[in-house]
Amino acid sequence: MTTPPPPRLNALATAVPGHDIHRAFIDWAAARLSDERMRALFTRMAARSGIDHRWSVLPPTPAGGSPVAAGGFYDVPGLPPTSVRMAAYADHAPELAMQAIAALDDALDPARVTHLVVASCTGFVAPGIDQILARRLGLTATVERVLIGFMGCYAGVTALRTARHIVRSEPGAVVLVVSVELSTLHLSLADAPEPLLAMLQFSDGAAAGIVSAAAGGLELGEGRSLALGDSEELIRWDIGDRGFEMTLSGEVPGRLRETLARPDVQRELFGDAGAPPPLLAVHAGGRSVLDAVEHALAVAPEALADSRAVLARFGNMSSATILFVLADMMARGATGEGIAIAFGPGLAAEAIRFRA
Repeated sequence: MTTPPPPRLNALATAVPGHDIHRAFIDWAAARLSDERMRALFTRMAARSGIDHRWSVLPPTPAGGSPVAAGGFYDVPGLPPTSVRMAAYADHAPELAMQAIAALDDALDPARVTHLVVASCTGFVAPGIDQILARRLGLTATVERVLIGFMGCYAGVTALRTARHIVRSEPGAVVLVVSVELSTLHLSLADAPEPLLAMLQFSDGAAAGIVSAAAGGLELGEGRSLALGDSEELIRWDIGDRGFEMTLSGEVPGRLRETLARPDVQRELFGDAGAPPPLLAVHAGGRSVLDAVEHALAVAPEALADSRAVLARFGNMSSATILFVLADMMARGATGEGIAIAFGPGLAAEAIRFRA
């Protein structure tokens, strides 16, 4: 019996909006801190975040100001309600996703797509964004669709793992994988440094890829899941009346460092070798998260260079972020064994091995 070829991520493309809101949002957040000492602390921490740019689908004001400027999206008493934010999601999420899909160029033939897997955790609309994209692409009515929602930052790994399972069970399948996140729709009226700093890591972005048994790209290997005990309150999103309310505890980096340093966890993630492979695609969830991973795994600083570069250029785009890191690796022609790891609500980690 002939062994079918392994599933591969044949192509991967990304897209971000054109409006950089990072500096404007930092200034807005700093002004919310009335205590001068707290404001100075916040400013220092923001400068050390490792983020240079964050992008938003929210348009500039007619005068060219940011969404938090006079006349901007957030210039309403108490900030916009969740209904208004979800209306913005319904408008902008399909557009940004289509930009990423278009960037696949000749790698995508819509007529050959058999499955569509979409990860999107920053909004809800029904019919779902999977159906919206299928219609816009002219996919056949028989294309099977999977929508992964509200899993948070590790949903991009889950989308790849789902596509791999599909191709393993149907070797002729061609899976279009899409992640689109509009995190900047969820600004909230926090008034303390920690929640403001957590909120000001997030950005908008989209990625699209093709997974099939065709040659070329990254060979996708086994997936791994890891849930940390007694950690469900460390990262969580609650749907409030004024958007999705993020809780991101300052304890997260320490818990990750403690857990990832354990030999049994490293064996679970990396196999019998118990050591990380040469290629590490780590979710750029923040500078402190990347520092924790680097120290826990005892790897050289350059091992996470791709993740740190994505964080600097784009911020944390929730589930799309890990795909941006993989896209950078593919673009620079990285070769060898690798693993993609992302962290999110739970506190949990999701991973998938790959070979470039």
